[in-house]
Amino acid sequence: MKILNTTAAALIFVAGTAAADDMHDHGIQSPTDAAKVADFDITAAKVSLNGRFATFRMTAAGKAGNTTPEETGNGVPGATIWSYVWPTTLDPSAVGFGKGTGILALAATNHPDFDDTPLFDENIDGNTGNDGGQWHSHWVVLTPNEACGPGALAVRDVAEGATPVMPATWPGVPFYLDSPGFTPVFDGSEVTINVVLANADIGALKEARYDGVTSALRVDTDFHAPYVCVTDVFDVASGNLSLPGKVE
Repeated sequence: MKILNTTAAALIFVAGTAAADDMHDHGIQSPTDAAKVADFDITAAKVSLNGRFATFRMTAAGKAGNTTPEETGNGVPGATIWSYVWPTTLDPSAVGFGKGTGILALAATNHPDFDDTPLFDENIDGNTGNDGGQWHSHWVVLTPNEACGPGALAVRDVAEGATPVMPATWPGVPFYLDSPGFTPVFDGSEVTINVVLANADIGALKEARYDGVTSALRVDTDFHAPYVCVTDVFDVASGNLSLPGKVE
């Protein structure tokens, strides 16, 4: 199913540069577009804070989470990942990554060809290694990478032989991805993830900005080629990835 609406090259983040009139005290509001697949057509994105607990919400024009990628049967190489993503201005150290390593984003993802949450059994069948086709959460660190295309982003790669600072629930893959086990909740048009930000500075949390993105990523056949590229952008809540959302 082809649902590309914007090129991956458009994923150039300009965190912290949003104009004042793009700010919304009650999240980012986004117009519907009949040309987009409704399940990934964002109408609103919101992040609210209660102490060190944060709630990430995204609303779609259709039924959030209803459309998922097809399994290829080829395993990890070349696998497709579809996602609802909240890029933020928070430093990655807020959730346990090394400081200043890139753009911290929370994502709800689905990829039936592989499982990257070895600590959790999302489908509750007694097997922790077959849950990739269930929606699940990740923290990821994104960085620009020309190997993915001009101006495109990738999940930050771990250089061979490096010893990176990672969260305790890092699944051991050679890129900056955490599998914290926060369950995405889908309710009609809305997807919600409740998270705890135990390592974050409260002042930084209150000042954080965010955006909402629906997108596809592709796993490369080589762990360092890079391993995960952003390939398709379905929708961007702000329209320009200016991260205008204010944490409530």
